[in-house]
Formats: sequence, structure tokens, C-alpha cells
Amino acid sequence: MFKPATYFKEVTREIKKVSWPSREQTQEKTILVLSVSILIGLYIGVLDFIFSKLLAVLV
Repeated sequence: MFKPATYFKEVTREIKKVSWPSREQTQEKTILVLSVSILIGLYIGVLDFIFSKLLAVLV
């Protein structure tokens, strides 16, 4: 049978085993994710602009 107390004890035990990133690592990865997201967004935006102009010329 499901026992909530046992579940939460096991969760607490597992959380203590987690290797958490340092503040510096978190900041570096956040900057990396934001930079890559912006670059991909710009790339897709430029492609969309080019293809919409090409489509307007062809139609």
C-alpha cells in the first residue's frame, strides 16, 4: 500500500545525494542558454523574412 510518509522520507534521502551546481556554473549555463536561444531566434527570423520576400516575388 502507498504510504506518503515513506515516500517523503525516500525523496528527502535522494535529494541529499544530488550534486547541485555552483552559482558560477548556474550563471554560465543560463547565459549560454539565453545566447543560443537568441541566436536561433534571429536565424529563424532572418529565414522567415527571406522566404516571405521570395514568396511575395513569386506570387
